[in-house]
Amino acid sequence: MNTEKLSKRLETVAKYIFEGAKFADIGSDHAYLPCYMLKKNKAAFAIAGEVVEGPYKSACTQVKQEGLTSVISVRKGNGLEVVELGEVDCITIAGMGGSLIASILEQGKDKLSTVKRLILQPNIHAYSIRVWLLENGWKLVQEEIIEEDGKIYEILVAEQGNMVFANEVNKDAALLLGSFLMKEKNNIFRKKWKSEIRNWHRILAKLQAAPDSEENNRKKQELLAKISLVEGVLVDEAN
Repeated sequence: MNTEKLSKRLETVAKYIFEGAKFADIGSDHAYLPCYMLKKNKAAFAIAGEVVEGPYKSACTQVKQEGLTSVISVRKGNGLEVVELGEVDCITIAGMGGSLIASILEQGKDKLSTVKRLILQPNIHAYSIRVWLLENGWKLVQEEIIEEDGKIYEILVAEQGNMVFANEVNKDAALLLGSFLMKEKNNIFRKKWKSEIRNWHRILAKLQAAPDSEENNRKKQELLAKISLVEGVLVDEAN
């Protein structure tokens, strides 16, 4: 991967950055995504944010080598503290756990009032992000699920607005599985959730072999509910 050719994962993130955007890439690493977007004139300005010294220096070097210092600002800081209110209209956060991404959004939500779009790519726990979006007045406008190098990734695209669900069961399923992904139910989606079900059954077997306790029983009920929910969606797809 380089500034000319992104990974499939980042390429998918990039396609949802709208033309002429001023965007902040949080956890930018080598600043490949900002450099790619600005070199191809697909964005007007970018901030590459990094909290770790090594990747921050790498990003500075990369941007300088590409001759993009006038249109990409590399900044060191934690999450959205590298962004000023009203400075960007799009934010990308990719390659982290969903809980961490949700935490970054929560800690920096005072910066989001003028942001039009969030493009979020969690490595795991996309559920945490969907719950945060729901609770903070953001709606999903698109989702994708892709596989690269044996790993499965979800890309969530959100804009300001309220999520609407048909009922509580639909809400629970949409937050866990993704409403757009549930509708499409492609082969990668089915592969991911069949694998999750197998994993949940393994955990359930261990819990059932363990001594009874209130905590164990609670965990078993949670797992059984998730298994039932996901199996219901996968069965619907087969009919």
